[in-house]
Amino acid sequence: MTGPGAWLGSIRERLGPRGGALVVIVALLVATVVPLVSLPAVRCAVFGSGCAGTVPPPRDEPDSARRTPLTPLEAATHGGYVALGDSYSSGEGAYVLAADRAVVNRCHRTSQSYVHVVTRAFKFARGAAFWACSGATASSVLKRRFGEPPQVERVGAGTSLVTISIGGNDVGFSRVLARCVIRLPWTGDCQAQGGEIATRMAGLRLSLARVLDEVTSRGPSARVVVLGYPRLFSEIRGEGLDNIGIGDQRWLNARARELNEVIRQTARDADERIVAERGRGSVEFVDAYSGFAGHEVGSADPYVHGLDVDLMELRAKAHSFHPTAAGYRRLAELVTRQVGAGPGRPLNQYH
Repeated sequence: MTGPGAWLGSIRERLGPRGGALVVIVALLVATVVPLVSLPAVRCAVFGSGCAGTVPPPRDEPDSARRTPLTPLEAATHGGYVALGDSYSSGEGAYVLAADRAVVNRCHRTSQSYVHVVTRAFKFARGAAFWACSGATASSVLKRRFGEPPQVERVGAGTSLVTISIGGNDVGFSRVLARCVIRLPWTGDCQAQGGEIATRMAGLRLSLARVLDEVTSRGPSARVVVLGYPRLFSEIRGEGLDNIGIGDQRWLNARARELNEVIRQTARDADERIVAERGRGSVEFVDAYSGFAGHEVGSADPYVHGLDVDLMELRAKAHSFHPTAAGYRRLAELVTRQVGAGPGRPLNQYH
């Protein structure tokens, strides 16, 4: 007889009377140890064989997994608010206080700008600063203007919200409108300006991208809310007004839509760069194109001024085609709604 049984019997014969008990003990050990050793994990730990691979040690959870993400509103208000941009942010066209028209107020920052509504709507831990300037272009946001430092330098590490409207002056919309309205023999056709506008919009893509990159670099935790522009003329009613025919009104609306699309795409690209770099801030576009629907130029309750011509200089006055106080309140609604809603994606900011 061969095998484990014969081997145990041989031991029992050699040890005599005590052999039976010892055999039982050995048998129990064999029955217990052999199955255990057959397990891969045990063989790996005891003998260093049968290891399928290195078992990684348990790791701590990432820090972000143990913290609570900030809500969009918390992310926007835990620092300071800085308002940048052009006349649609400065409040051009809505003058109520004497200071709104003061000669020293060269940037035409008025008491009716949407910025003041945003400041009152939310409590910013580090306060608010208003630096938008009428007539500003994307490039001038990066440079000194009227003796003031570049707007972009107002943004810092403690900034949590930036609002900005920019681009209208880059494409020369005030000049375009003037040419469409003030029809003189040498001004040419309104719609003949399409090529010039397209060239300027191409330049705006680059200059606006530089502005947004500079803002997000200076304020890496800031939510940057970029406001588009409302159309000036109704898409429903058809009526001649301010010496602008219906065809020209529709053409101007189409150019405004194109401008908004350039701004939207540039803002989206800037935000995608932040996401790719796992940044903490955001760049968000607010679509204001239909914001004045039913309240365009010529309506019963307009949110935007019509044409006011300086006959001595044959040019449109500054408030022409700028929002009224009601118009700025409407823009404030759009901005505050966006501040509360957020970018529609997670922000890498935590309690």
